[in-house]
Amino acid sequence: MTDTRPTDLRIGRTDAQRSDITISIDKVRGVLAGLKFGSITLTVHDARVVQIDVTEKTRLTS
Repeated sequence: MTDTRPTDLRIGRTDAQRSDITISIDKVRGVLAGLKFGSITLTVHDARVVQIDVTEKTRLTS
Protein backbone atom coordinates (compact mmCIF):
# COMPACT_ATOMS: atom_id res chain seq x y z
CA MET A 1 0.00 0.00 0.00
CA THR A 2 1.41 3.36 -1.04
CA ASP A 3 0.85 6.47 1.04
CA THR A 4 -0.60 9.05 -1.35
CA ARG A 5 -1.23 11.80 1.21
CA PRO A 6 0.20 15.18 0.23
CA THR A 7 3.25 16.25 2.19
CA ASP A 8 2.67 19.99 1.76
CA LEU A 9 0.64 21.39 4.67
CA ARG A 10 -1.08 23.86 2.34
CA ILE A 11 -2.49 21.15 0.05
CA GLY A 12 -5.18 18.59 0.79
CA ARG A 13 -5.76 19.25 4.49
CA THR A 14 -9.26 19.10 5.87
CA ASP A 15 -10.52 21.65 8.38
CA ALA A 16 -10.19 19.04 11.16
CA GLN A 17 -6.57 18.34 10.22
CA ARG A 18 -5.78 22.07 10.19
CA SER A 19 -7.44 22.38 13.60
CA ASP A 20 -5.28 19.51 14.94
CA ILE A 21 -2.16 21.27 13.64
CA THR A 22 -3.20 24.56 15.25
CA ILE A 23 -3.88 22.86 18.59
CA SER A 24 -0.51 21.06 18.47
CA ILE A 25 1.34 24.30 17.70
CA ASP A 26 -0.44 26.06 20.56
CA LYS A 27 0.53 23.28 22.99
CA VAL A 28 4.17 23.40 21.88
CA ARG A 29 4.18 27.19 22.31
CA GLY A 30 2.85 26.75 25.85
CA VAL A 31 5.59 24.26 26.70
CA LEU A 32 8.26 26.52 25.19
CA ALA A 33 7.02 29.48 27.21
CA GLY A 34 7.69 27.63 30.46
CA LEU A 35 10.93 25.88 29.48
CA LYS A 36 14.26 27.54 30.25
CA PHE A 37 16.66 24.65 29.55
CA GLY A 38 15.75 21.32 28.02
CA SER A 39 14.27 19.66 24.97
CA ILE A 40 10.93 18.88 23.40
CA THR A 41 10.25 15.73 21.36
CA LEU A 42 7.13 15.37 19.24
CA THR A 43 5.74 11.95 18.34
CA VAL A 44 3.72 11.92 15.12
CA HIS A 45 1.34 9.17 13.91
CA ASP A 46 -0.67 9.49 10.70
CA ALA A 47 0.37 13.13 10.28
CA ARG A 48 -0.90 14.05 13.77
CA VAL A 49 1.08 14.96 16.86
CA VAL A 50 0.06 12.34 19.41
CA GLN A 51 2.63 12.96 22.13
CA ILE A 52 4.80 15.78 23.43
CA ASP A 53 7.74 14.76 25.63
CA VAL A 54 9.48 17.48 27.62
CA THR A 55 12.87 17.00 29.25
CA GLU A 56 13.69 19.89 31.53
CA LYS A 57 17.20 20.57 32.76
CA THR A 58 17.88 22.29 36.05
CA ARG A 59 21.10 24.31 36.11
CA LEU A 60 22.78 24.49 39.49
CA THR A 61 25.32 27.19 40.31
CA SER A 62 28.34 26.46 42.49
